[in-house]
Amino acid sequence: MIASTNVTDRYGRRIDYLRISLTDMCNLRCVYCMPEDMRFRPSEDLLQDDEVLHLVRLFAEMGFRKFRLTGGEPLIRENVTGIVEGIVRTPGVEAVALTTNGVLLKHLSRPLQKAGLQRVNVSIDTLDPLRFRKMTRWGNLEDVLAGLDAARQAGLGIKINAVVVRNYNDRADVVDLARLTIENPWQVRFIEVMPFGSVADFQRSHIVSESELRQTISEALGPLTLLDDGRLDGEACMYRIEGAKGSLGFISSVTKPFCAACNRARLTPDGKLRLCLLKDRELDVLSLLRTGVSDRTIQASISEAIWHKPWGHELARDDFPRHRVMSEIGG
Repeated sequence: MIASTNVTDRYGRRIDYLRISLTDMCNLRCVYCMPEDMRFRPSEDLLQDDEVLHLVRLFAEMGFRKFRLTGGEPLIRENVTGIVEGIVRTPGVEAVALTTNGVLLKHLSRPLQKAGLQRVNVSIDTLDPLRFRKMTRWGNLEDVLAGLDAARQAGLGIKINAVVVRNYNDRADVVDLARLTIENPWQVRFIEVMPFGSVADFQRSHIVSESELRQTISEALGPLTLLDDGRLDGEACMYRIEGAKGSLGFISSVTKPFCAACNRARLTPDGKLRLCLLKDRELDVLSLLRTGVSDRTIQASISEAIWHKPWGHELARDDFPRHRVMSEIGG
C-alpha cells in the first residue's frame, strides 16, 4: 500500500484535493453548460458506487484529504447519501463537500448532513425567476431557494456559485446576489464562464471580467474591501461589502488564472482522471480498476499522471478543451 502524504507534480505543487463527478446527467440545461438536447452516457459506463469508494480509498492513501462531489447534478445519483457516508468514513479523508444546482436539496439536505456532508455549493446565477428560467431552460427558482433554506436549517455550510454570462445576468442580477452577503454569513462566488467543447464559441463571447463585476457591485452597494491581502480562498479572490456578514469571491479562470496555486485533480463520471479542467489529457482509471490490476499499480499510474499535471491552461493561445462540455467533467 502506498501511504504518501505529499503527492506533488513536477512544479512542486502538492495535489491533495479530488473532485469526483458522480454523473454527467443533469435536471437542468443551463445555456453556458450544455446544449438542450444533450445525450448522456449509459450508467454501465460510469463509476459504480463500490468503484467510487475503492478509488477514494486509494486517493486517500496517497495523501488526498479533500473530496468534492459534482456532476452533472450529483443529487440525481441514486444512493448519493450512501456514497457520502462511505467517503466520510474512509481513513484519511478530512473534508467532504458537494456542488449542486439545489433543485433536490429540499429533500436531501438533512440526509446528507446526517451522512457527514459538511458543505454545499449551490449554483444560483440570478434571483430573477424569469431570467433563471431563461438561463437554466427548465429550472424553477423557488425550488432552489427552498433547497437553500433546507441546507441552512440542516446546518450545512453554504457557498453560492454564480456563473456570470454577458447579456444574461451581468448587471442587476450580480448586485442582487452580492446583496445576499450583507445579512447572511455566506460566500457568494462569481465565476467567469469558461470555453468547453461544442458550446465554446458561446462561452468565449459571453465572458465578463472580475474587474467589471467588482465595478458593478461597488457602484450599487459601496466599496469592496480586499480580504487576506489578496490570498486566494481555494480559487477565489475574496472581498467584503462594508458591514456585511458574508463575503464575495471572484473566480477568474480566464482573465486572471490561478494555476500556480492549483492543488486539485478531477475524476470524471466515466472514471477518467483529469489533471487540468481546461486540458483534455486524461488517465483512464476506471479501465485500470475493471481490468483487475493491483491497487499499487493503479496508484503508481495516478502518481505518474499527477507528476505530469500541466502548469495551466492556454486559453490565451486559443487552446481550449474540445472533447467534453463541463457536465462531462465535473466542474
